[in-house]
Amino acid sequence: MTETILLSKYDPSHTEAKWQQYWQDHQVFQADPAKGGEPYCVVIPPPNVTGSLHMGHAFESSLIDTLVRYHRMRGRNTLWLPGTDHASIAVQTILERQLQAEGKSRYDLGRDRFLERAWQWKAESGGTIVNQLRRLGVSVDWSRERFTMDAGLSKAVLTAFVQFYEQGLIYRGNYMVNWCPASQSAVSDLEVESKEVNGHLWHFRYPLTDGSGYVEVATTRPETMLGDTAVAVNPQDERYQHLIGKTVTLPIMNREIPIIGDELVDRSFGTGCVKVTPAHDPNDFEMGQRHQLPFINIMNKDGSLNENAGHFHGLDRFVARKNVVAQLREENFLVKVEDYTHAVPYSDRGKVPVEPLLSTQWFVKIRPIADKTLEFLDAQNSPRFVPDRWTKVYRDWLIKLKDWCISRQLWWGHQIPAWYAVSETGGEITDTTPFFVAGDREAAEAKAKAKFGEDVQLKQDPDVLDTWFSSGLWPFSTMGWPEKDHPDLDFYYPTTTLVTGFDIIFFWVARMTMMARHFTGQMPFKDVYIHGLVRDENNKKMSKSAGNGIDPLLLIEKYGTDALRYTLIKEVAGAGQDIRLEYNRKTDESASVEASRNFANKLWNAARFVMMNLDGKTPETLGSPKMEALELCDRWILSRFDRVVQQTGDYIDNYGLGEAAKGLYEFIWGTSAIGTLNW
Repeated sequence: MTETILLSKYDPSHTEAKWQQYWQDHQVFQADPAKGGEPYCVVIPPPNVTGSLHMGHAFESSLIDTLVRYHRMRGRNTLWLPGTDHASIAVQTILERQLQAEGKSRYDLGRDRFLERAWQWKAESGGTIVNQLRRLGVSVDWSRERFTMDAGLSKAVLTAFVQFYEQGLIYRGNYMVNWCPASQSAVSDLEVESKEVNGHLWHFRYPLTDGSGYVEVATTRPETMLGDTAVAVNPQDERYQHLIGKTVTLPIMNREIPIIGDELVDRSFGTGCVKVTPAHDPNDFEMGQRHQLPFINIMNKDGSLNENAGHFHGLDRFVARKNVVAQLREENFLVKVEDYTHAVPYSDRGKVPVEPLLSTQWFVKIRPIADKTLEFLDAQNSPRFVPDRWTKVYRDWLIKLKDWCISRQLWWGHQIPAWYAVSETGGEITDTTPFFVAGDREAAEAKAKAKFGEDVQLKQDPDVLDTWFSSGLWPFSTMGWPEKDHPDLDFYYPTTTLVTGFDIIFFWVARMTMMARHFTGQMPFKDVYIHGLVRDENNKKMSKSAGNGIDPLLLIEKYGTDALRYTLIKEVAGAGQDIRLEYNRKTDESASVEASRNFANKLWNAARFVMMNLDGKTPETLGSPKMEALELCDRWILSRFDRVVQQTGDYIDNYGLGEAAKGLYEFIWGTSAIGTLNW
């Protein structure tokens, strides 16, 4: 009998390609709200249009596909909606590198031609990851594929911005932002990653103006002292109480600045006496506002020093740091230098230290919408997080959120719908230029609303919106919002489950819940299933920067898509747990994926054996066997089968996908084999 079963070896490349094409040609997974029934809906976490498939995508997509296929088989009306994000910074970086290689810049092309080139790039190269996702055999409805800058989603973004603005929840102001000199754009707090850096703590003397001595300050950023406008001490610090109200002379700049008392000063840091640079530090910004200090910006947008830095004008910030220290040492103001390990904020996109900078930007008032979202969580436990421990993380983040800087100094993206009357400012937009917000792509509505005359010259705000603004609308903008009575929105929204990693709860999940509650009055999904990370054979997180990533396409070519997908799901120890994927980098071999390929081969041969013994009939035409006619071993194996079916359903209903996969493996490889031997 064994010789009969093992007639051939399963060839996944042929079979998988055949059925993937069949599903696509016959639109097998196309959703139809008109069919009614109980909906089950998932929107894909949209990968960047610049991306290519990595193991994290393969893992996440396998989890989602398991849920969607299971609920489809249970008779629910399913929709898995695919799409991609326009990735403002990433796309613009690619294009600017191309232009740099040609000896040009985006300003040589101008905005319109640059955007033409961006759309051309998107058409030619932007579909890479979509085609790779097709290789994974995901059961998405490709007829509903969306892009965050397509016409429908762009309309949703404009509508959301205008509504926020008219409700007083969006404002424009000159505030401290995280500035990325590499991308020359503001980045949000969530796009900043703190890295431990082995640096230095420099101690300097600032002489008292009355000649009675000096105060000693310590700093990790000596170059910013050029913009100091005060020295601060804690008013409860007995060492310095007598100095409050006096002044010091700022070295190099020879500027007289006051000594102030402020509770924000940490008495245990350095000497307990700190320099205050209101234009270049968030805490100093707050002190500057409280004490009405001057704000002196010494930094250009590219990270070099400007004319306010005196003879250091034009130097890169890190070159200026060395030169400032050298001059302070030469003039006997340097006391000592200590080795110091501290956290330095880096731009997640630009990969360089961010510069706290005063800049005119657009902001969303976060507290009104975050507090309403918290009410949903506290009153209804909505959305429900799996595992539940992430609920506290999500809640704490909503409580701590500050106003959201949503403007980016880029060209690729959703341009901010504000128009400025620049007739009297020589065509330039200033902080005081009158403006009006309108939801059309032309200036006509702005002119009408603001009652601008026909002779008034208008210019649209050059900035674009943070990509998280549009992706925050994703669960409902993809369903047709703001269109009223859209069948998809009426039937499939709110969506059922969001499957995502814990690392973007702050970036994405919180923004979706806040924006959905505000614009739709509902949470955008019932459950948030948080999965872990894929780790390498040494239990380290896979990443491009670490050079330890595994190309899933290599494993697919060698072992098949199903083998890789099954391995990723089977290795899940529990909801939210990381998985470890063994891999031989010299041979592109994986013992765990090979075992899954062998498992698929066993299923293939078992199915062939059954079909060989049906005499051309199907299980449907044969019907169910009569229990009294079955042998004991038959009844035994059927009872075990019923039990594993029940267990598998229970596991998946409770997001125990790893346990479900292991249960099937044990039944098919173990229990059924025993039953076959008995037979």
